[in-house]
Amino acid sequence: MMVKSTADRPSAGGGTRADLAYQALREAIGSGTLRPGQKVTERGLAERLAVSPTPVREALRRLEQDGLIQRTGPRTVVVADVAERAVDDLAEVEIGLRGLVARFAARHATPAQLDALDAILDAADDLLIVIATRHRHGEDVDRHVTALLDRMQEFNDAVNACAHNPVLIRLLEQTQVFSRPERRALRLEKIAEDDRFGLDRYSGHRALVRALRAGDSATAERLVIEDAQGGLADLRARGGDR
Repeated sequence: MMVKSTADRPSAGGGTRADLAYQALREAIGSGTLRPGQKVTERGLAERLAVSPTPVREALRRLEQDGLIQRTGPRTVVVADVAERAVDDLAEVEIGLRGLVARFAARHATPAQLDALDAILDAADDLLIVIATRHRHGEDVDRHVTALLDRMQEFNDAVNACAHNPVLIRLLEQTQVFSRPERRALRLEKIAEDDRFGLDRYSGHRALVRALRAGDSATAERLVIEDAQGGLADLRARGGDR
């Protein structure tokens, strides 16, 4: 069993060691690295995550509350058979928080922030043209696709910043079904299978910026929720094939 490593210290974003352990273990369960029915120990997980047992113990307590694990002994747990249902619940929370971020952004985004969002989308549009042209000529587009994913992540981060609510953003980061590296890896796999994967949803980002400029929190929330639902469904469809 391989679980993503995490340092025994706070993250750059201010997360505690328990937060890091929780995130790593939840990703391992969601990806199938930790399988339903698999027995694991606190000490074993601590060694794999390169942390002390204390943050692992706290992370396991939270995972038990999420329904992702079941405790079978003082220091032993089993990955729950209901993990997929728990991930469904987690996805619902993530989608709801993303919508709330958009609602806050419509209320608090500054003109400079909104201009920056449009500039990011302008750069993404240029990349889409390059990708379409190079693909039509049978040329390699990997570098440009990676750059496009960078722009989209930059856009999402900029929308989050528009909310001006660090507590809300931290909650969102802690409830994401896929980590950033895992999300990117899945998207690249999908794009390798279908070069148009996900590109049709990018057009909705312009509508989101218009809603933010108008201070239309209801429309902004709806657009983000629809995009998040579609994006997670697509990525988890890949996960279901594991």
